[in-house]
Amino acid sequence: MVQGGCFGEEKMKTLFNYLIFPGFLFSAMIGLLAGWLDRKVTARIQWRVGPPWYQNFTDIIKLSGKETVVPQGARITFLLSPYLGLLGLVLGATILGQTVFFSGQGFTGDLIVVVYLMAIPAIAVMTGASSSANPLASVGASREMKLLLGYELPFILAIITVIVKSNGAIRLGEIINHQAAYGSSVFSLSGAIAFIVALLCVQAKLGFAPFDIAECEQEIMGGTLIEYSGLPLAVFKLTKAVLLSTTLLFLIILFLGKDLSPAFLILKFIMILVIAILIKNTNPRLRIDQALRFFWGPLTILGLVGLVLATRGL
Repeated sequence: MVQGGCFGEEKMKTLFNYLIFPGFLFSAMIGLLAGWLDRKVTARIQWRVGPPWYQNFTDIIKLSGKETVVPQGARITFLLSPYLGLLGLVLGATILGQTVFFSGQGFTGDLIVVVYLMAIPAIAVMTGASSSANPLASVGASREMKLLLGYELPFILAIITVIVKSNGAIRLGEIINHQAAYGSSVFSLSGAIAFIVALLCVQAKLGFAPFDIAECEQEIMGGTLIEYSGLPLAVFKLTKAVLLSTTLLFLIILFLGKDLSPAFLILKFIMILVIAILIKNTNPRLRIDQALRFFWGPLTILGLVGLVLATRGL
C-alpha cells in the first residue's frame, strides 16, 4: 500500500508539472502576457494605446467557442497537427521550467531534447497547412519549411558555442552551474556573438518580422493558418504563446544563467522580449530567398566565428 501510494503521488507530481507548473498552464500564461507586452509596446511605437492585459486570454477563449470549419479535401492531420505541436512544446517547456525552478532536476542530453522539441511547432504548422488543400496554405508551408532549414544551422552553431564554453556540457543544469561559477556566457566575446545569432534565429522561430514570411497576411492572407478556425486556431495561437515563453527562457538559460532568482529572471525575460519587439517593429519583411541568404550567409559565418573563438577560450 505504501509503495502504491508513493507511486500515485509521483504520478500526480509529474502530471502537475506537465499541466500546471512549470508546464502548460504556467508557460501559456507567461506567453500570453508576453504577447500582450509585444502588442502594447508595438502600439506605443505606433502612437496607439494598445489592448488591455487580458486581451490575449479573451481572444483564446472566444476562438475556442467558435465553430471549427474543416475545408473540403483536408486530411486528418489538418485537425491533429495543432495538438501535436502544443504537446511537444509543453514537454520542452516543462524540462526548461524544472531546470530553472527546481535546481538539480534534469537529465543528460536534455539540451538536445529541448532543441528538437522546439522544432515540433514549425513541423506541426507545415503538416497542418499542407493537409488543408489550400494553395495559399501550401505556399506558407513551403516558406515555413525553407525558413526552418535556414535558421536551424546558425541556431545549432550558437548552441554548440555554449556547449564548448561550458566544457562540453549537454545538460542544462550543468550549463547554468558553469555560468554561476564563471559568469554569464553573453559577457564573453564568443558568447555575445552566439547570443546575437541565437536571438535572430529565435526571431524567425517565433515568426516575428522581418521573418514573418510563412503567414504574411498582405501576400498570402495568413498562409499556413488561412484555413484554420475555432478551437484548432486557438490551439495554434496558444502554441505560439508557449513558444514565446519557452524560447526566451531557453536563451536566458544558455546566455544569462548566472543569477536566475525570480527578480533577475523576470528582468532578463523582459529585456530580451523588448529587444525582439524592437527588431520586429524596425525592420521590413524579407522575402524567403533573402531570409535564406541571410541565415546561410552572414549569420552562419558569424556563428562559426563565435564557435572558433569559444574553442580559443575567448
